Amino acid sequence: MTATQPPLSERGAAVERHWQELAAKRRMYTGLGAVILFLAVTGSLWFANETNAGKFFDRLPYFFDFVGELVPRDGWEIWRALFDLPSPYDDGSLKYNYPEGRFYITESLYIPEYFHKMLETVNIALLSTVIAMIFGYALAFLAAKNTMASAWIRWPVRRFMEILRAFPEVVIAGFFLAILSLGPIPAIIAVTVHTIGALGKMFFEVIENADMRPDEGLRAVGANWFERVWFAITPQVMPNFMSYFLLRLEINVRASTIIGAVGGGGIGEALRLSIGQGHEAKTLAIILLLLSTVIAVDQFSAWLRRKLVGEQAFQSVT
Repeated sequence: MTATQPPLSERGAAVERHWQELAAKRRMYTGLGAVILFLAVTGSLWFANETNAGKFFDRLPYFFDFVGELVPRDGWEIWRALFDLPSPYDDGSLKYNYPEGRFYITESLYIPEYFHKMLETVNIALLSTVIAMIFGYALAFLAAKNTMASAWIRWPVRRFMEILRAFPEVVIAGFFLAILSLGPIPAIIAVTVHTIGALGKMFFEVIENADMRPDEGLRAVGANWFERVWFAITPQVMPNFMSYFLLRLEINVRASTIIGAVGGGGIGEALRLSIGQGHEAKTLAIILLLLSTVIAVDQFSAWLRRKLVGEQAFQSVT
């Protein structure tokens, strides 16, 4: 036996027609979007082929050749390069001079070269993020509508932060590298400048969503602006501030690596040199160290975020 559906009422029939219209419109937009995406991808590939003098598609079959060239003659070479251990294939060339990169603390105790370079990269990211958080914290309260009523102050502060984050870190680093020469100082300045603009925007958006009742209470008892900001708003927004700080720290570790490749010091410079010179074991050792560091920073940030925000913020709502 088949169940029969009762006839729809006039209102139900109108709802059904409206749903059918929305479904048809959604299918039309989905199809239109797929066509636009196909045309965009096709046009991009055509442009890439034309700008490469027609060699883009010709070179596609050799796409994975570079990966094959990275395979070292001995799997243990990766670990020897990572920990600066002597290689049995040492022929006096730079390809196997692993022990020469050791950073000696004492006569017998040393830090492997790539660990030292990675530590330099993490230091660049950490110092830049801490400095940027201090300045971003100060600027955010001047940019938020609920803490700064004067548009004459709020508007220039917001535009200033937009200018700071308008350019990628590598572009800012290139400018300061031309002025200050090679090294970590231009990298720190570049990452700090961009991060101030990025954190400042995220911070003032958090501030604008804060509960203003504590601020009204302090205002009623005669508290000044600084006291209201410190005692009424900061305790509410600090967990989110720390969450964004940790997020930017993860991002800045990767940004510092990229800047290092253009002369900003750290592990990025070593990676660029090893790739350019065709040193397979060194390249894979650096990639392994980079991957491990990013995972470690991500896990540490997640653990610290839970401690700061509280475990209850990560529990599912039942």
